[in-house]
Amino acid sequence: MSRSYAEIRCRLLRAVVADDGMSTVEYAIGTIAAAAFGAVLYAVVTGDSIVTALTKIIDKALNTAV
Repeated sequence: MSRSYAEIRCRLLRAVVADDGMSTVEYAIGTIAAAAFGAVLYAVVTGDSIVTALTKIIDKALNTAV
């Protein structure tokens, strides 16, 4: 009887301590965060002020005539 108790206890401890699947959850959260960051970055970069600023920088770099 004590052997079965020890086996059950061991299995329960493994179930509580085991972290199988944690990396999958971490990858999923990281992927969602990266997609959200990409969406925000896209919205910022395609905004009028950023496009205007980048256009001015490029025009200034190409117009190097003295």
